[in-house]
Amino acid sequence: RRSGTLQFAPDAVVFPADEEEVHALLRYCSDESIAVVPFGGGTSVVGGVDPVREWFDTVITISTRRMNAMTTLDEVSRTATLQAGVCGPEAEQMLARHGLSLGHYPQSFAFASIGGFAATRSSGQASAGYGRFDDMVESMTVVTPIGITVCGRATASAAGPDLRQVFLGSEGTLGIITSVTVRVHPVPECTEYRSWWFPDFVSGAAAFRDLAATTGGPTVMRLSDETETAVNGSKDGGCIAVATFEGTRAEVQARANTADGVVTARGGEVRSSESARRWEHERFDAPYLRDSLLDAGAFAETMETATSWAALASVRATISSTLVGTLTELGTPPIVMCHISHVYPTGASLYFTVVCATAEDPSTQWRTAKDAATRAMMELGATLTHHHAVGRDHLPYMSAEVGTVGATLLRAMKVAVDPAGVLNPGKLIP
Repeated sequence: RRSGTLQFAPDAVVFPADEEEVHALLRYCSDESIAVVPFGGGTSVVGGVDPVREWFDTVITISTRRMNAMTTLDEVSRTATLQAGVCGPEAEQMLARHGLSLGHYPQSFAFASIGGFAATRSSGQASAGYGRFDDMVESMTVVTPIGITVCGRATASAAGPDLRQVFLGSEGTLGIITSVTVRVHPVPECTEYRSWWFPDFVSGAAAFRDLAATTGGPTVMRLSDETETAVNGSKDGGCIAVATFEGTRAEVQARANTADGVVTARGGEVRSSESARRWEHERFDAPYLRDSLLDAGAFAETMETATSWAALASVRATISSTLVGTLTELGTPPIVMCHISHVYPTGASLYFTVVCATAEDPSTQWRTAKDAATRAMMELGATLTHHHAVGRDHLPYMSAEVGTVGATLLRAMKVAVDPAGVLNPGKLIP
């Protein structure tokens, strides 16, 4: 789009208002062999909503934008049912009127939709406190060409496999998610901010590992490596980490003080909270900064993964060195930055930002570098994607990610619910 070159476009965009209209559309498209691409906020960075025709002559986009209401709220059980087209800010506004919050803030928050969060197993910046989006889902309504299904009937169940997991992360290839019942919580009474300094990324990661293993840790955790710390303006060397603690006034100070003890035990220092406050104020700005870099002739891209704590250092080093080596061979030596922003008791995500000069063919430039880094990290056991999803870009690696049996299961589920293969072709399913 920026270069003025031709892009994929659907033959039509349809705006259904409810599940019945979606089902009627899917039945018609199945009968007429018309490809269907679901569209929420359009924030996929892996080609997840590209209107790919594959073997179809016609492709339409089904937008969920008219399905944009909160249909039920259970303030006793603290659950809310939100239609798929509700975007992040709308969800928070609807819930805030009742003193509640979802607390899901991915970088795409301004535009991404509830349906998209579920379809991609989104992970927000407050995942340390509230979990990934799939952790928040109580139930979902999903429309497939063969019918409408509700997955999840109670808070917990032992009635066979959890069918919510079939459609969470399915990226519109198995059905169109039209509403999601999510767990919500009271709007935090207050927020405590922390900024920490570490002499190096290894000691910072060790502290984050310890914090991930504790009960009542931070709500938000982000550790920048030495390069990202320097690019962000720090003159002290080392690595800066930021954290927030949300909750009642009585608890957040105690949680923050406990975390300070963990940090200092790993050689870190408690610094002014200004870095954390500034990060929160600017946290959704990075995509717009990328536009400025591109306008100035620079190249900027990102990739991410997740791995165990034991493998974290080697995976980070391998990805960084592979990106640097490949792009340098292409004549565009890069700056490669990395941060941790999602932590678990057994491991963490790694998010890489790459900035360099733009080659004559930037698409080939990034495809070559990312392919080399992706293959290298998967050889070390890291996942193909932590939260960007699969889409078109990661499809070539999906068989290696899930294995032969996993690929067979995905294909079998696709045939079972979408026998004509019209739903989001060319994505996810290997």
